[in-house]
Amino acid sequence: MSIEFKNITKTYDQAPVLENINAEIENGEFFAVVGPSGCGKSTLLRMLAGLIDITDGIIKINGKQINGLAAKDRNLTMVFQDYALFPFLNVEDNIAFGLKARKMPEEEIKKRVAHALEMVDLSDYKERKPRDLSGGQRQRVALARAIASDAKICLMDEPLSNLDAQLRVKMRSEIRDLQQKLGLTLIYVTHDQIEAMTMADHIMVLNDKHVQQIDTPLGIYNQPANEFVANFFGSPKINILSGNYQSNNHEITIDKYLKIKVNKKLDKNDYVVGIRPNQMDFETIDNLKEGNASVKNVSNLGSQTIVSALLDNGQTVRIVKENQLSIAPGERIKATSRGDAFVFDPEKRNLAAISVGV
Repeated sequence: MSIEFKNITKTYDQAPVLENINAEIENGEFFAVVGPSGCGKSTLLRMLAGLIDITDGIIKINGKQINGLAAKDRNLTMVFQDYALFPFLNVEDNIAFGLKARKMPEEEIKKRVAHALEMVDLSDYKERKPRDLSGGQRQRVALARAIASDAKICLMDEPLSNLDAQLRVKMRSEIRDLQQKLGLTLIYVTHDQIEAMTMADHIMVLNDKHVQQIDTPLGIYNQPANEFVANFFGSPKINILSGNYQSNNHEITIDKYLKIKVNKKLDKNDYVVGIRPNQMDFETIDNLKEGNASVKNVSNLGSQTIVSALLDNGQTVRIVKENQLSIAPGERIKATSRGDAFVFDPEKRNLAAISVGV
């Protein structure tokens, strides 16, 4: 089922939480809504679910306006952060609860519950109570309840935030597989950019009450609309550095070794440059008076090394090098750019150009 948000606004006590939100979500799409805490992600989801009212604007499902439609009539299901399971009911009854409330025939309920349990690999756990399950198993029960409802739209609000890191990785894959297998239109709210990047077909980035960008994961990573989006996506975070534009050679100078060749003419003197850590490089310098930075911290992750360094002009950079390196805090380095960089207008913070380091 397709979904459309048209000029959606939500205010509380005349203070706007969301303003003029527009988006189109295609049938069968995995659509992630990403942003920092308090940006209105869950509010948007709950307006779609019919749990809270819309202040202004229109929401459509399959071309039909649903603003005044009761939550129970919207033919969608929701998976919450805290799973929302009944502690006194076993797994089977938790999944069946909503179906019984809709007065569905007993045989149909049994069929749907059995199918849902099989889909999430919990058939052997149907008699257990939630307290006897792990966090991942509880989340699977919540997913099974959504599957059993047979709704074609599923809303998920931070569903993996209570799980440990390894289990989150596993559940990402399971949720994505289920979504594709069932043909669901899935709206997935998260503050975790890695979840959004690895799972979604398209991502909406929310901040400061507005949509910052809607694009594919790679589109957002490779062409961020503004400094906020560039800073929010990528791990380690992108380096945001101040530089001065030299119009005679179309170059932005950050320091004597960090110079960015601009691919078009710019009309201001000062710009903000974003360089991802994997697009930077360095070499160690024996002479303490040479180079342009001092190493502050080193993180050896086995397959790669992350070096944090302080440039002589006071700006901090993060540099990712493949494999393991032997380098210590205090060492002098020559830090350079070796790939694409983003140039942002320092006033509007919007993307002004994409450049190539020299």
